[in-house]
Amino acid sequence: MDPVDPANPAHPVTSLEQALHAARALVLADLVAGEVAQADVVSLVEDSVAERRWWVEQWPDGVAYVAGLVAQDVQDALLERYGRWPLCPVCGSGDPHALDVEPELGPDPHWVCHKAGVKVAAVGSLGSAGGPAASS
Repeated sequence: MDPVDPANPAHPVTSLEQALHAARALVLADLVAGEVAQADVVSLVEDSVAERRWWVEQWPDGVAYVAGLVAQDVQDALLERYGRWPLCPVCGSGDPHALDVEPELGPDPHWVCHKAGVKVAAVGSLGSAGGPAASS
């Protein structure tokens, strides 16, 4: 049985809503870790969550992939407006480069550095990865 929404006890929180709330929280945690969680950036997260709600309603089996997809959506939107995010905290030399989300479509998404060939952090855990993760 789905948990009850405390704001509206008559309506249970569906697994879709749980996944969307979790995805929002994970991506926001990474944005906060990179000190880029300004209001306009948070709006990008909300836009992605709204779009992914529709996407999962069309393909319910994709609910496990929502966190990685929201992270990718926000990363793409930030690239268009501000620049690369999150910057790789692993590579200390060379041109700054962004981390990628892997798997691109799968559960348990992680930020990875393809240049160094390493997993840096799970989506939502950039704050514990060490080093700067801010946009440039």
